[in-house]
Amino acid sequence: MELTDLKTIMPLLERHGFHFSKAKGQNFLIAAWVPERIARECGADENTGVLEIGPGIGCLTAELAKKAGRVLALEVDTRLMPVLAETVGGLSNVTVLNRDAMEADLSSLVEEYFGGLTPAVCANLPYNITSPILTRLIESGLFKTVTVMIQREVARRICAKPGTADYGAFGVFVNFYTVPELLFDVPPSCFEPRPKVTSSVIRLTRRERKAAEVDEALFFKTVRAAFNMRRKTLLNALSAGFSGALDKSAVAEAIREAGLSETVRGEALGIPEFAALTDALGRRLA
Repeated sequence: MELTDLKTIMPLLERHGFHFSKAKGQNFLIAAWVPERIARECGADENTGVLEIGPGIGCLTAELAKKAGRVLALEVDTRLMPVLAETVGGLSNVTVLNRDAMEADLSSLVEEYFGGLTPAVCANLPYNITSPILTRLIESGLFKTVTVMIQREVARRICAKPGTADYGAFGVFVNFYTVPELLFDVPPSCFEPRPKVTSSVIRLTRRERKAAEVDEALFFKTVRAAFNMRRKTLLNALSAGFSGALDKSAVAEAIREAGLSETVRGEALGIPEFAALTDALGRRLA
């Protein structure tokens, strides 16, 4: 069954009475090269257990099944369950569950379905849950790699370097725990319905060691404070972010101790600079 061919897709969906949901961010792939390349780029083999989030009608699922030892697909839309039963239900190494990936017990699922396999994620994520689901997947610490198709704008922010316009707090978070790679772009013409934006596929590889040994809660509080007021100097941004805990002079001392200028802006700092700043702030908060 050609699951990226509109001549197959539309009769299939009509047969099951399915209609696209904008609220669920449903855009199905209609270019065969895309799921083929995503499955190849994720690096799955017979020793890999792949978690797929939002399989749609199963075009990526079918490609992953050719490579991975096991595929577990979580689909939140109950209407797609009979469709998936028809398209990938006959694949012996595929399990489809009607679950919300934002609420599912990922640790239990990995233990139950991926025993002895290296867990990974590969998915075409709905745009509206990109940041929260990536945060959840990364914080779980369960997956060696996370290969996902997301909105190009978000992909650029994740992969951005310090000092660039796209660089921000979420990118620092992702880079703290993983090494991100921008793999390739996917134009709107590859989807039905056609989205208004270009998509990108990225691969996040979990770091063997976190990017810095710091108090993580304080580190990310510092990062958020630095980016909450992007046009302000680091001194003013941190003074506002730590208001009530540290006075401005203490913040200024911490900045100088970290080897930074009070007039620098947060978007100029990389993880090492944020780590040094976190330690300096921590000594004054103790």
